[in-house]
Amino acid sequence: LLIPFLQQCIQLLLLPIHVLVCLGLWDSVYTKIFPYTMVNVAPIYNHKVYKLFSNFRKLAGPSGQLTLLEIGTRTSTNLQFYPLGCRLTGTDTDPNFTKFLLKSLSENEHLELDHSVAACGEDLHQIPDSTVDVVACTLVLCSVTDKKKAVMEALRVLRLGSARQGGAFYLELVAADPSSWAYFWQKICDPAWKYFGDGCSSSRETQKELEEINFSELHLRCIHATPYWIPTSPHITGYAVK
Repeated sequence: LLIPFLQQCIQLLLLPIHVLVCLGLWDSVYTKIFPYTMVNVAPIYNHKVYKLFSNFRKLAGPSGQLTLLEIGTRTSTNLQFYPLGCRLTGTDTDPNFTKFLLKSLSENEHLELDHSVAACGEDLHQIPDSTVDVVACTLVLCSVTDKKKAVMEALRVLRLGSARQGGAFYLELVAADPSSWAYFWQKICDPAWKYFGDGCSSSRETQKELEEINFSELHLRCIHATPYWIPTSPHITGYAVK
């Protein structure tokens, strides 16, 4: 009973934002502020992402060149981890992040941008089937409308290969253990988090969705940010092979 009660308290505190949403004013304000918030938050994850992406060169195609699709480039903080000669296609739904992508590209001249596509993770029709060596997806699946469809799209664009020839890499915020304080706070904060986290839900069981997709291999592990009780502490990280 405590969780519904505290959720209602949060809803009351969010009443001014509810009004802005109803008037159609919230998105126009939020989409301009959110990119600058992400610029400050993204570096916190850099040390986690580095180890995840450190072996991308091993996944290059027969030509030795790596074709990489990043779903949700956002502030483009991941670009620094991609290998020399990498050919990048970036997707995002928010044009306010474009200037951060251009800035990051100027600081990472070892990359070549093939395409920048305005697209959500659930609809990558601009990307042909089986044309990408690697799909990178970090902190995206918590906010997409249809997780399964987004993962299926990643599977579709990946070329068929082995663990050394291609895969989708994930770093995602997920639901904590239901018996933990982190999960308790996730359920309390979810109504507010969706407004301030670009639609993100911190209590999604993304790992189960990935397990249900027909990947030939799936290697995931759970990691935690400190302090462990905060709603954004639990993450999964790892890769899947087509």
